[in-house]
Amino acid sequence: MNFQTAIRSGFQNYANFKGRASRSEYWWWVLFTLLAEIVASAIDSSLGNAASLLTLLPTVAVAVRRMHDTDHKGWWVFAPIFNLVLGLRQGDTIENRFGPPPPPKI
Repeated sequence: MNFQTAIRSGFQNYANFKGRASRSEYWWWVLFTLLAEIVASAIDSSLGNAASLLTLLPTVAVAVRRMHDTDHKGWWVFAPIFNLVLGLRQGDTIENRFGPPPPPKI
């Protein structure tokens, strides 16, 4: 999955907490939100806060789907170190209890 596809997927599934998100989708989304918040904050601090608020729900949704890809419940998002380990880990290549693996998007 490339950068643009990950951003599009993040906004299309902004409140979708079911299914799975690939490692590339998750990390491209993290990069996008980081860059958006830096640019918005450089323009104005309240604009940076607005950017953070606008991307909060999609960020949590992508993170929950990423946890599902590693066959863990979405609540692990709130475990500070463990969620980073799971975010870096390769997802299951076969179907798990949260559904089939995310399709490769080009």
